[in-house]
Amino acid sequence: MAALGLTLALPGHAQAQQAAPANTIDAVRGRGQLVCGVNTGLAGFAQPDSQGVWRGFDVDYCRAVSAAVFGDPNKVRYVPTTPQVRFTALQSGEVDLLSRNTTWTLSRDTALGLDFAATNFFDGQGFMVRSSLGLKSAKELEGATICVQPGTTTEQNLADWARANRIRFTPVVIERLEEIVAAFISGRCDAFTTDVSGLAATRSAQQKPDDYLILPEVISKEPLALGVRQGDARFADIVRWTHFLLLSAEEFGINQANIDQMANDPRPEVQRMLGRNGELGKMLGLDNLWAVNVIKAVGNYAEIFDRHLKPIGIQRGPNALWTTTGGLQYSPPFR
Repeated sequence: MAALGLTLALPGHAQAQQAAPANTIDAVRGRGQLVCGVNTGLAGFAQPDSQGVWRGFDVDYCRAVSAAVFGDPNKVRYVPTTPQVRFTALQSGEVDLLSRNTTWTLSRDTALGLDFAATNFFDGQGFMVRSSLGLKSAKELEGATICVQPGTTTEQNLADWARANRIRFTPVVIERLEEIVAAFISGRCDAFTTDVSGLAATRSAQQKPDDYLILPEVISKEPLALGVRQGDARFADIVRWTHFLLLSAEEFGINQANIDQMANDPRPEVQRMLGRNGELGKMLGLDNLWAVNVIKAVGNYAEIFDRHLKPIGIQRGPNALWTTTGGLQYSPPFR
């Protein structure tokens, strides 16, 4: 889910571009801190715990990039961003990296002054209703009121889907996630629509999750991706290859527990990944042991997924490795 972006005026876009740092990695190193744009609070993805420490799938990507750059996963400042402001925050230089359940689309990739470094979660839009309604399909939502966030692909997908299926509905449009969830829980709307991962996170956070049902239809493709500013290939490469590292580490059986022992693994690609052979780290402008630092900090992709998403009922599905039936996650070679 992500702001449609075409609503941004071009003059504002130009001003934001002028205000952004010309070289992100130098700016990050200069301040000694990565500034990461995250969700305002979504279980499993980005949410402060009772001590105010940010945790989640998207948060671990921020920590991984920090570990790659600084050798320390904790040199991150988290900036909560709503769907309406997240792109402006990235364009203006308020944040360096957008790790915030954001869909990669053509319009965003071309018109907003940002690039998508990698798809770290394949998702799709769905619907959640109260179980007491007895619904089994989204096509039974004729005449329903449906909660949806404005300025998102979700809003447009909902309109397209309803038109294609000749379903009439009344939208209840609320910007902030916590407010729209509260509206749904209170019965102000019959259904809530967003990415299925977001629905699962919302459902898991309720006192009685079984009171809510995620309907089977998935009405869109939502490749959630890591966003960086356009024209900054050095930083984009670091973010992109940090994601690929997490995938390759899982594929080669490298994790937090065995990373020190894996330095002696004889497989050539493992030797290159872990900086024992070749200069791949230096090619990225990083320490040659950057990969070791990342895996020690957050583990591999499976460890991040299992730590944050498995507990709220999200299965790997298309986010399994390409070596698994139906898996789409795939890394180019470390060579």
